[in-house]
Amino acid sequence: MEKHSLGERIAEIRKTYSISRDDLAERSGVSAALISKIEEDGLIPDLAPLIKISRGLGVRLGTLLDDHEKLGPVICRAGDAASSSRFKTGLPEGTDVSQGHHGMSFNALAADKNGRHMEPFIVSIEADAKQEKSAHEGEEFIYVLDGTLSLEYGVDKNTLNTGDSVYYDSIVPHRVYSADNKPVKILAVIYTPV
Repeated sequence: MEKHSLGERIAEIRKTYSISRDDLAERSGVSAALISKIEEDGLIPDLAPLIKISRGLGVRLGTLLDDHEKLGPVICRAGDAASSSRFKTGLPEGTDVSQGHHGMSFNALAADKNGRHMEPFIVSIEADAKQEKSAHEGEEFIYVLDGTLSLEYGVDKNTLNTGDSVYYDSIVPHRVYSADNKPVKILAVIYTPV
């Protein structure tokens, strides 16, 4: 089965539904320039623009991230999540990843599940990962597997340690990052309504 990049999938869906980049920009609130960079340059944006683009196209977020889908339960065996990296975020544009900068790696736990509304990930957050606050429809659940996490939610700032969890509405501007300049590993479940 041929694999397609995120940008290729967005372009294919746009073509299928006869949606121009400008139309998608208007529907999603994501600039046509950013959509162009995703489709043509392989740029992987943060999660918020991806959710907005999926909404603008009228598809689930998983449709943009997946290569194929399976009916019934999807089992992700120990170690499989590490090999299912879907995208990386949290690095300033132009950052040279060969210099040891890794940002945030999102590894899917149910990538092949057909018709899902939740997106579960194991997220590895490097000490140098930086991202802007984002807001999008839906809800998120985070469980800290290892390390100390900072969560900025609206004007509040919280620290979560290994074993702590949080559930919040994603419509409020938020971001997560390392609280102590050490790597953090979390389980993140993102729910986007139909």
